[in-house]
Amino acid sequence: QVQLVESGGGLVQAGGSLRLSCAASGSIVSINRIGWYRQAPGKQRELVAVITRRGSTNYADSVKGRFTISRDNAKNTMYLQMNSLKPEDTAVYYCNAAIKVPGSVYERDYWGQGTQVTVSS
Repeated sequence: QVQLVESGGGLVQAGGSLRLSCAASGSIVSINRIGWYRQAPGKQRELVAVITRRGSTNYADSVKGRFTISRDNAKNTMYLQMNSLKPEDTAVYYCNAAIKVPGSVYERDYWGQGTQVTVSS
């Protein structure tokens, strides 16, 4: 059974930094696209950043230049480095990955449990 476990959230002052991690475990053949999403209270979940297996990245306009997504394929782990944090970045952050498991032809999406990021002004 595949699991995604996030860590690294917390409380930080505006202008500060946090680094989120998401580790995938279980029987995994390959991990393709990986993404970070966030959901603030009363708002819909939104895409923050995505990275392909080859390393191509894409970011929401609101985080460009401040956040960096990366991955370590050997460790099945992804990261989100968040710098110059703003109060509007406050949300629950979720990792998402398209994973192929043994015996499956296609990949399917897996989600982490979420980690709270709170930025105080």
